[in-house]
Amino acid sequence: MSTGQSVLAESIPFEALERAKRATVGILEDTQDPRTPAKLGKITVRGTGFHLKDGYIVTARHAVEKNSPSGQIVPKTIHVLTTDLNELVAQLVGESAFLDIVVYRIPEAHRAILTSFAGFATGDIRAGSEVFTVGYPMGWGPTMAFGRLGNINTFLQTVETRLIQADLSACSGNSGGALFNLTGEVVGIMHAVIQTEKEETRVHCSQMAFAIPAMLAERIVNAAIDGKPLAFSKLGIHMTPVKDGTKWRMAVKDVSEPSKSAGIQKHDVLLAIEDTEILDAAQLKTYLIERTSPGQRVSVKVRRVDADLTFTVTLAAG
Repeated sequence: MSTGQSVLAESIPFEALERAKRATVGILEDTQDPRTPAKLGKITVRGTGFHLKDGYIVTARHAVEKNSPSGQIVPKTIHVLTTDLNELVAQLVGESAFLDIVVYRIPEAHRAILTSFAGFATGDIRAGSEVFTVGYPMGWGPTMAFGRLGNINTFLQTVETRLIQADLSACSGNSGGALFNLTGEVVGIMHAVIQTEKEETRVHCSQMAFAIPAMLAERIVNAAIDGKPLAFSKLGIHMTPVKDGTKWRMAVKDVSEPSKSAGIQKHDVLLAIEDTEILDAAQLKTYLIERTSPGQRVSVKVRRVDADLTFTVTLAAG
């Protein structure tokens, strides 16, 4: 552990570290050879997950996917390994094709083995905040890594919404693990790393990791647990960048319902939604996904020629 990581680790209460460690599980690779069912396969950890509550295990979709003739599939059951070396079976509850999240559940007979849980943090996060993760990098662990949040509005091509940048050591086996704050609450779910080494290997490690924000992850997970499809808000605006004085903004390229009925027109320059400045298309999309629900009324401020106008839009389901 580096000196910087040591300083960060010392600022985190021991109880939070232990609770996070016990809530973390390893996602086991299916190494059983169907030709020899009597012969046990090797114990190989391919990813990380965490116990949310009541036997529910949350992890990354890509940490459990299997190859099939029709492409990548999410298995109905997986095996997880607790930090005290109990191997448990978990059954699929739900998964998100929109985001890299999947939820499983441990059968009731074995839930008492899970002695700790980690809930999602509430409220906003800030760049510079201290965080840590527990996981199985390269299949080994559980290990702990400590760092700070970087840009909390980062975008990659791997998912449809923003990601949180975390400056801490992580590898491909950390995928699906929780990114914790100082009190051991989950602020994100580990999604990807940017490999800084040039060597082409199956194992990717980096000091720059990216996580799915807890605010969005919690909505996906709760919808899966409740057995309800998660509907996202639709504003009905297609955007294009335009220059407004010296500042680049987003303008309405095309408008449909519900914005059309509210009075928004083509060529309007988008300024704000609910007093939050609209910076670009990805940021507006993230706002709608994370902070609104279909049927909600929101105010949208636009500039039409030289006049600033505000319209009230009742969001549709997209």
